[in-house]
Amino acid sequence: MPCYEHEFPRVEDYLHHRPPYLLVRRIVAVEAAEIRTETTLTGEEFFLQGHFPGAPVMPGAMMQELSTQTAGILIAARYNPQREYDTHDPFFNAYALGVLVKVHHARYRGFARPGQTLQVRAVLEERVGDLFDFSATIRVEDRVIMRNGFQLTNIRSAALRGDEAAAG
Repeated sequence: MPCYEHEFPRVEDYLHHRPPYLLVRRIVAVEAAEIRTETTLTGEEFFLQGHFPGAPVMPGAMMQELSTQTAGILIAARYNPQREYDTHDPFFNAYALGVLVKVHHARYRGFARPGQTLQVRAVLEERVGDLFDFSATIRVEDRVIMRNGFQLTNIRSAALRGDEAAAG
């Protein structure tokens, strides 16, 4: 049974990312193995400045990041190994959730421009322990502009911070 946006008051409750790097603007639905989010490009995003002058388009790497952040919300919402999780205090958390470890493929078939709403759908294809394989699509209007497959993992927060001795 899907859970809709009214149950998810803030994207920030699921991701540590913050502006200007927080790309997901709205959670549309979260199920056990699927999530849908949306983002509308305003034209003020840092990555549009200079990409490209006179014809701003969202870089493909940022589309990958948008799909990764979307999948990360699913992991935090449904596969969080911690009872309590605090996105405002990453030192509180034993795990960093949804860290990108591999991009299997990415295929770009169009552009995202200021004023357009990107609809992201990420599907959890397989989970083995703390490894999560996802496929994702990004649509603008009714057109798929990106398809990708990638792998995320949960790692010890100490390893992410570079404190290898504490990571064990």
